Amino acid sequence: MNKHTKAILDLLDKQYGTEYKCYLNHENAWQLLIATMLSAQCTDARVNIVTADLFRKYQSIADFANADLKELEQDIHSTGFYHNKAKNIISCCKDLLYKYGGEVPSGLQELTSLAGVGRKTANVIRGNIFHEPSIVVDTHVKRISKKLGLTKEDDPVKVEFELMKVLPKDHWILYNIQIITFGRQICKAPTPKCEECFLTEHCPDYKRRQKKK
Repeated sequence: MNKHTKAILDLLDKQYGTEYKCYLNHENAWQLLIATMLSAQCTDARVNIVTADLFRKYQSIADFANADLKELEQDIHSTGFYHNKAKNIISCCKDLLYKYGGEVPSGLQELTSLAGVGRKTANVIRGNIFHEPSIVVDTHVKRISKKLGLTKEDDPVKVEFELMKVLPKDHWILYNIQIITFGRQICKAPTPKCEECFLTEHCPDYKRRQKKK
Protein backbone atom coordinates (compact mmCIF):
# COMPACT_ATOMS: atom_id res chain seq x y z
CA MET A 1 0.00 0.00 0.00
CA ASN A 2 1.45 3.36 -0.99
CA LYS A 3 1.53 6.51 1.18
CA HIS A 4 -1.33 8.17 -0.72
CA THR A 5 -3.71 5.23 -0.15
CA LYS A 6 -2.64 4.81 3.49
CA ALA A 7 -3.28 8.49 4.24
CA ILE A 8 -6.80 8.26 2.76
CA LEU A 9 -7.68 5.06 4.66
CA ASP A 10 -6.30 6.43 7.95
CA LEU A 11 -8.49 9.54 7.62
CA LEU A 12 -11.57 7.49 6.68
CA ASP A 13 -10.99 5.21 9.71
CA LYS A 14 -10.59 8.22 11.98
CA GLN A 15 -13.73 9.92 10.66
CA TYR A 16 -16.08 6.95 10.35
CA GLY A 17 -14.57 4.21 12.53
CA THR A 18 -13.95 0.62 11.53
CA GLU A 19 -17.28 -0.98 12.41
CA TYR A 20 -19.00 -3.01 9.70
CA LYS A 21 -22.49 -1.66 8.93
CA CYS A 22 -25.06 -2.71 6.39
CA TYR A 23 -27.54 -0.03 5.37
CA LEU A 24 -30.12 -2.51 4.11
CA ASN A 25 -32.31 -4.02 6.83
CA HIS A 26 -32.27 -7.82 6.84
CA GLU A 27 -32.39 -10.79 9.22
CA ASN A 28 -30.75 -13.41 7.03
CA ALA A 29 -28.92 -14.06 3.75
CA TRP A 30 -31.95 -14.35 1.43
CA GLN A 31 -33.50 -11.14 2.79
CA LEU A 32 -30.25 -9.25 2.13
CA LEU A 33 -30.06 -10.78 -1.35
CA ILE A 34 -33.57 -9.56 -2.22
CA ALA A 35 -33.02 -6.16 -0.59
CA THR A 36 -29.81 -5.70 -2.60
CA MET A 37 -31.59 -6.64 -5.83
CA LEU A 38 -34.25 -4.03 -5.02
CA SER A 39 -31.60 -1.38 -4.28
CA ALA A 40 -30.52 -1.11 -7.94
CA GLN A 41 -31.31 2.47 -9.03
CA CYS A 42 -33.09 3.02 -5.69
CA THR A 43 -32.13 4.46 -2.31
CA ASP A 44 -31.50 2.17 0.65
CA ALA A 45 -34.01 4.21 2.67
CA ARG A 46 -36.78 3.48 0.13
CA VAL A 47 -35.82 -0.23 -0.02
CA ASN A 48 -36.03 -0.48 3.79
CA ILE A 49 -39.55 1.01 3.72
CA VAL A 50 -40.65 -1.52 1.06
CA THR A 51 -39.00 -4.58 2.65
CA ALA A 52 -40.57 -3.85 6.07
CA ASP A 53 -43.92 -4.95 4.58
CA LEU A 54 -42.50 -7.27 1.94
CA PHE A 55 -40.72 -9.58 4.40
CA ARG A 56 -43.84 -9.77 6.55
CA LYS A 57 -45.88 -10.87 3.52
CA TYR A 58 -43.28 -13.24 2.01
CA GLN A 59 -41.60 -15.05 4.89
CA SER A 60 -39.42 -17.57 3.05
CA ILE A 61 -37.56 -18.24 -0.19
CA ALA A 62 -40.46 -20.55 -1.16
CA ASP A 63 -42.96 -17.69 -0.70
CA PHE A 64 -41.01 -15.57 -3.20
CA ALA A 65 -40.46 -18.50 -5.58
CA ASN A 66 -44.21 -19.11 -5.68
CA ALA A 67 -45.24 -15.44 -5.74
CA ASP A 68 -47.66 -14.11 -8.34
CA LEU A 69 -45.64 -11.91 -10.72
CA LYS A 70 -48.20 -9.09 -11.02
CA GLU A 71 -48.77 -9.02 -7.27
CA LEU A 72 -45.03 -8.90 -6.52
CA GLU A 73 -44.64 -6.09 -9.07
CA GLN A 74 -47.20 -4.07 -7.12
CA ASP A 75 -45.49 -4.89 -3.80
CA ILE A 76 -42.13 -3.52 -5.01
CA HIS A 77 -43.46 -0.88 -7.42
CA SER A 78 -41.93 2.12 -5.64
CA THR A 79 -38.34 0.79 -5.95
CA GLY A 80 -38.44 1.34 -9.74
CA PHE A 81 -37.72 -1.14 -12.58
CA TYR A 82 -40.27 -3.34 -10.84
CA HIS A 83 -41.08 -5.54 -13.89
CA ASN A 84 -37.52 -6.80 -14.14
CA LYS A 85 -36.90 -6.90 -10.41
CA ALA A 86 -40.03 -8.98 -9.72
CA LYS A 87 -39.24 -11.42 -12.54
CA ASN A 88 -35.63 -11.79 -11.34
CA ILE A 89 -36.59 -12.24 -7.67
CA ILE A 90 -39.01 -15.08 -8.51
CA SER A 91 -36.51 -16.76 -10.84
CA CYS A 92 -33.64 -16.31 -8.35
CA CYS A 93 -35.68 -17.78 -5.49
CA LYS A 94 -36.72 -20.77 -7.62
CA ASP A 95 -33.02 -21.48 -8.25
CA LEU A 96 -32.23 -21.07 -4.56
CA LEU A 97 -35.00 -23.50 -3.74
CA TYR A 98 -34.38 -26.18 -6.36
CA LYS A 99 -30.64 -25.88 -7.13
CA TYR A 100 -29.24 -24.84 -3.75
CA GLY A 101 -31.62 -26.52 -1.30
CA GLY A 102 -33.11 -23.26 -0.06
CA GLU A 103 -29.71 -21.82 0.96
CA VAL A 104 -27.92 -18.76 -0.42
CA PRO A 105 -24.57 -19.95 -1.82
CA SER A 106 -21.32 -18.22 -0.83
CA GLY A 107 -19.34 -18.61 -4.07
CA LEU A 108 -19.10 -15.73 -6.53
CA GLN A 109 -19.77 -18.01 -9.50
CA GLU A 110 -22.86 -19.58 -7.90
CA LEU A 111 -24.23 -16.22 -6.81
CA THR A 112 -23.74 -14.55 -10.20
CA SER A 113 -25.49 -17.50 -11.88
CA LEU A 114 -28.71 -16.40 -10.15
CA ALA A 115 -31.16 -14.19 -12.07
CA GLY A 116 -30.58 -10.49 -11.42
CA VAL A 117 -27.39 -11.03 -9.40
CA GLY A 118 -24.27 -9.32 -10.70
CA ARG A 119 -20.84 -8.97 -9.10
CA LYS A 120 -21.92 -6.01 -6.97
CA THR A 121 -24.87 -7.86 -5.40
CA ALA A 122 -22.79 -11.03 -5.01
CA ASN A 123 -20.04 -9.10 -3.22
CA VAL A 124 -22.57 -7.50 -0.84
CA ILE A 125 -23.67 -11.03 0.16
CA ARG A 126 -20.12 -12.40 0.35
CA GLY A 127 -18.96 -9.48 2.49
CA ASN A 128 -21.91 -9.06 4.85
CA ILE A 129 -23.12 -12.64 5.25
CA PHE A 130 -20.06 -14.82 4.69
CA HIS A 131 -17.40 -12.26 5.74
CA GLU A 132 -15.41 -12.95 2.59
CA PRO A 133 -13.29 -9.89 1.83
CA SER A 134 -15.03 -8.32 -1.17
CA ILE A 135 -15.07 -4.91 -2.81
CA VAL A 136 -18.52 -3.62 -3.70
CA VAL A 137 -18.37 -1.05 -6.50
CA ASP A 138 -21.50 1.07 -6.43
CA THR A 139 -21.89 4.57 -7.88
CA HIS A 140 -20.30 6.23 -4.81
CA VAL A 141 -17.26 3.93 -4.82
CA LYS A 142 -16.68 4.28 -8.56
CA ARG A 143 -17.03 8.07 -8.62
CA ILE A 144 -15.07 8.86 -5.45
CA SER A 145 -12.26 6.33 -6.04
CA LYS A 146 -11.67 8.04 -9.37
CA LYS A 147 -11.62 11.50 -7.78
CA LEU A 148 -9.12 10.28 -5.16
CA GLY A 149 -6.86 8.84 -7.87
CA LEU A 150 -7.27 5.23 -6.68
CA THR A 151 -8.52 4.15 -10.12
CA LYS A 152 -8.68 5.51 -13.64
CA GLU A 153 -11.29 2.99 -14.78
CA ASP A 154 -15.00 3.53 -15.52
CA ASP A 155 -16.13 -0.07 -15.79
CA PRO A 156 -17.24 -1.30 -12.31
CA VAL A 157 -15.54 -4.71 -12.70
CA LYS A 158 -12.24 -3.05 -13.70
CA VAL A 159 -12.60 -0.62 -10.77
CA GLU A 160 -13.15 -3.60 -8.45
CA PHE A 161 -9.97 -5.35 -9.63
CA GLU A 162 -7.92 -2.15 -9.48
CA LEU A 163 -9.08 -1.43 -5.91
CA MET A 164 -8.24 -5.02 -4.94
CA LYS A 165 -4.65 -4.25 -5.92
CA VAL A 166 -4.33 -0.93 -4.06
CA LEU A 167 -6.41 -1.55 -0.91
CA PRO A 168 -5.35 -3.94 1.86
CA LYS A 169 -7.75 -6.89 2.23
CA ASP A 170 -8.85 -5.85 5.73
CA HIS A 171 -10.30 -2.66 4.19
CA TRP A 172 -12.13 -4.16 1.23
CA ILE A 173 -15.56 -4.29 2.89
CA LEU A 174 -14.89 -1.32 5.17
CA TYR A 175 -13.89 1.00 2.30
CA ASN A 176 -17.31 0.58 0.69
CA ILE A 177 -19.14 1.31 3.96
CA GLN A 178 -17.01 4.41 4.62
CA ILE A 179 -17.21 5.74 1.06
CA ILE A 180 -21.01 5.40 0.95
CA THR A 181 -21.25 7.55 4.11
CA PHE A 182 -18.66 9.99 2.73
CA GLY A 183 -20.53 10.18 -0.61
CA ARG A 184 -23.86 10.84 1.05
CA GLN A 185 -22.60 13.41 3.54
CA ILE A 186 -19.74 15.25 1.84
CA CYS A 187 -18.65 14.15 -1.63
CA LYS A 188 -22.10 14.42 -3.17
CA ALA A 189 -22.77 14.29 -6.87
CA PRO A 190 -22.91 16.68 -8.62
CA THR A 191 -22.07 19.24 -5.92
CA PRO A 192 -19.44 17.99 -3.45
CA LYS A 193 -19.01 19.94 -0.21
CA CYS A 194 -15.25 20.40 -0.65
CA GLU A 195 -15.17 23.11 2.02
CA GLU A 196 -16.24 20.48 4.59
CA CYS A 197 -14.03 17.69 3.25
CA PHE A 198 -11.23 16.08 5.30
CA LEU A 199 -9.64 14.47 2.22
CA THR A 200 -8.94 17.54 0.04
CA GLU A 201 -5.19 17.30 0.73
CA HIS A 202 -5.21 13.82 -0.85
CA CYS A 203 -7.71 14.50 -3.64
CA PRO A 204 -6.17 15.01 -7.11
CA ASP A 205 -9.58 16.06 -8.47
CA TYR A 206 -9.87 18.87 -5.88
CA LYS A 207 -6.31 20.04 -6.59
CA ARG A 208 -6.97 20.11 -10.35
CA ARG A 209 -10.07 22.21 -9.88
CA GLN A 210 -8.25 24.63 -7.54
CA LYS A 211 -5.58 25.21 -10.18
CA LYS A 212 -8.23 26.15 -12.73
CA LYS A 213 -9.65 28.88 -10.50
